[in-house]
Amino acid sequence: MSDTAPLGFWRTARAHPDRLACVDPDGTEHTAGALLARANRLVHALRALGLRTGDGICGLTPNGSDGLTLYLAALQAGLYFTPVNWHLTGPEIGYITADSGARALFVHERFAEAGLHGADAARLPKEARIGFGGVLGFVPFDTFTGGHPDRMPEDRTAGQTMHYTSGTTGRPKGVRRALSGLDPDDAAELGTALFGFFGIEPGPGNAHLVTAPTYHTAVTQFSTTALHMGHTVVYMDGWDAEEFLRLVERHRVTGTHMVPTHFKRLLHLPEEVRSRYDTSSMRWLVHGAAPCPEEVRAAMFAWWGECIYEYYAATEGGGTVQRPEDRHAHPGSVGRPWPITELRIVGDDGRTLPPGGTGTVYMRMLGPDFEYKGDRRKTDEARLDGFFTLGDIGRLDEDGHLYLSDRTSEVIISGGANIYPAEIEKELLTHPEVMDAAVFGVPDDDWGEQVKAVVEPAPGSEPGPELAERIRARLLGRLARMKHPRTIDFIAQMPREPNGKLPKRRLRDPYWEGREKNAD
Repeated sequence: MSDTAPLGFWRTARAHPDRLACVDPDGTEHTAGALLARANRLVHALRALGLRTGDGICGLTPNGSDGLTLYLAALQAGLYFTPVNWHLTGPEIGYITADSGARALFVHERFAEAGLHGADAARLPKEARIGFGGVLGFVPFDTFTGGHPDRMPEDRTAGQTMHYTSGTTGRPKGVRRALSGLDPDDAAELGTALFGFFGIEPGPGNAHLVTAPTYHTAVTQFSTTALHMGHTVVYMDGWDAEEFLRLVERHRVTGTHMVPTHFKRLLHLPEEVRSRYDTSSMRWLVHGAAPCPEEVRAAMFAWWGECIYEYYAATEGGGTVQRPEDRHAHPGSVGRPWPITELRIVGDDGRTLPPGGTGTVYMRMLGPDFEYKGDRRKTDEARLDGFFTLGDIGRLDEDGHLYLSDRTSEVIISGGANIYPAEIEKELLTHPEVMDAAVFGVPDDDWGEQVKAVVEPAPGSEPGPELAERIRARLLGRLARMKHPRTIDFIAQMPREPNGKLPKRRLRDPYWEGREKNAD
């Protein structure tokens, strides 16, 4: 039999059951055949529980094969699978479980207490509570699937993931698309087109390293697409810069998905640590989810070579990609639209702006449209002529490359002038004594708002007035004076989410207590 695998996990597993599919954070290896058998048994068990096409399940699981099994079962059984953020509280977990319409909740023993409260809040019956490991009051996973066959289920049809937005305004909303009705194998093969936008190649001999929690949309999308491409998926359990390098060397990792915060942590490793590991296998180092300063990207290119890709995308669908060869001609760009994506820049009057005009970024993608589950108003408010927006501000150049300025809700209006925090943050992050930074507006009786910066110092840098002065001095000649932070506060660790996004309201709201300010 040829070693060349077909596209799509289920086809690959049937053709090459002994091929290594994934590696858990503790080093446990799982072959494609074993993973397929486990997912098949789960499908039969869910159908015995009464789940049918269009129903849903939720998973509160850490990175690894357990969550992947849930994904592989749901997406060949016509179910919606919602990975739940394990940092949420019991009531928040219960809200998502109930709001998603899930008919079963799977909980890992690491999150047993919050999972139990979530199941209670969602009023799930005992038989619909399934646990990985010892979860009190939950049916053990092996008991739930025990006695069910590991053969391929009948009447297979493609399911969908349904991720929840971060909920920066109000409660999070599920991004839901109609089921395609496709054969799961065909749907998986079609889904691998995503990697084609980045030039990522299929086949054995490739390994994808998961560096962030799989409850995030992009992390799920990239890791499962890698699996469907025949790559081995290697999971990290929490971020550690040196451990990342060790895993790249150990598994000869060829691809990964990262965020700029990871770059900063890697670049602050001592040179003797960096040079200790062979990372020459890396071919596709993809990053997104947050702005990345050009000097940080340049430092990564100098270290890793021409393998770094940047993108901009949304859970709602669509995106752009900047390939390595484009970075010199279009510095600061997040790339051109994917072939299945169309972009539009819209002014305050609702009209499409020409190249060079700055306005709100709207996007649409070929394929089934989405809705925010249970929120028709939010769905409609985000749309314009079939396009949707996340509220980002940007411009397109003559070649179709997108440049982002900021979020609409984060613009600082000082003395009538619009100031974009992201521009200032990028400059702050180039300072060698700055590990992370956030910029936002705070009340000012004369100017309306003034620019405030919160900085996480790099290791070895002492927070205080002297560091603040050195940081401000670096901005001279790089930013207009009106953009300089009037004050700089320091924080031990930025409350950044594992996907690289920063909920600024946690930092900003204390400054606005008693005053009106829109939430981000």
